[in-house]
Amino acid sequence: MGGCHSYPSATKADSQTLQLSDSSSEKLGINNNNLEERPYLQQQFVCQQIPHTDMLSLTALPPGVDQAEWLASNTVAFFKHINLFSSALSEFCTPSSCPTACGPDNRVYVWTDDHGRKLKCSAPLYFDYAMSYIQELLTDEDVFPTKAGSVFPAGFVFLVQKVFLLFFRTLAHIYWSHYRETLALGLHPHLNTLFAHLTFFCRQHALLDPEDTEPMQDLITALGQQS
Repeated sequence: MGGCHSYPSATKADSQTLQLSDSSSEKLGINNNNLEERPYLQQQFVCQQIPHTDMLSLTALPPGVDQAEWLASNTVAFFKHINLFSSALSEFCTPSSCPTACGPDNRVYVWTDDHGRKLKCSAPLYFDYAMSYIQELLTDEDVFPTKAGSVFPAGFVFLVQKVFLLFFRTLAHIYWSHYRETLALGLHPHLNTLFAHLTFFCRQHALLDPEDTEPMQDLITALGQQS
């Protein structure tokens, strides 16, 4: 799957048993980012975004458009953009460089199986599971219908919230563990714009809880001040 490499242990059967992950502040002994400073908060970097991007017009529900349709179309678009961006950095996100899926302050993201067991895995494997899970949802006609007149299922918004939490964690990991590579590739304006778009959209449509976004709230605030 595009965003991260697939590994033999990530079988289809495994992906079907995995549920949305939990996050933990527990330190596992290996930190993906040993620097206390957050370079992505430096003004010289945080001010760089793709110019002339009107976040309100990009995220607000257009008049006459069904909310579920708007959420569905944007979920597909974000999946494509985030998967593409992750692919550009996939060679740097390996089991050896990222033995755990970490976010800011080395917050660890782990999967929880059907039996409530937390599964520790490397970042590339975690995000491979995440992207595979999302793709399965997007290609399921019962969840994301594409035929005219089709009805979205009950609980659709809840599923979208789960997907956007995974999107958020993917970008949080990139900022925390791969920002220097992002800078080296000159992709930081794109990353800032993508993250600002994602968080603005989530705020507009109540897709993430404050505790979900808290680890990146400093960046969310800084990017908002640039608008």
